[in-house]
Amino acid sequence: MFTYDHFNFNVLDLERSLKFYKDALDLVPVREKAAKDGSFKLVYLGDGKTGFTLELTWLKDRTEPYDLGECEFHLALTAEDMGAAHARHQAMGCICFENPAMGIYFIEDPDGYWIEIVPARK
Repeated sequence: MFTYDHFNFNVLDLERSLKFYKDALDLVPVREKAAKDGSFKLVYLGDGKTGFTLELTWLKDRTEPYDLGECEFHLALTAEDMGAAHARHQAMGCICFENPAMGIYFIEDPDGYWIEIVPARK
C-alpha cells in the first residue's frame, strides 16, 4: 500500500551540501523545486539505482544552524566496497563515529546530519 519516496534534510548552504553529497556519496540532483518568490529551494538527490531520494531544503531567510537534538536519527546508505568508502570518507575528514565490531561507521554532513554507511547485503 505504501512505498518509500524521499527523506528530508534542511540545509544552510545548499551549494556546500550539494558538493558534499556528490563527493561523499555520489548523490546527484534528480529534480528541483523553487519558490517563485525565492524564499526556498528543494533539491532531490538520487543514487541512480533506486527511486528513493534525499530532499535538501534550503530556506532563504534561515541563518542559524538547525537544532538536531541528540542526532538519534540517521539516514543509512550501503557501500559495495566498504574499504574504498571508508578511505574516501577518511580523506574527506567526515567520519564521526565508527563501530568496527558491527562493520559500520557514520559520516557527518556540513549541517551535522549523520549518515550511516553499511556493507551491501550479499
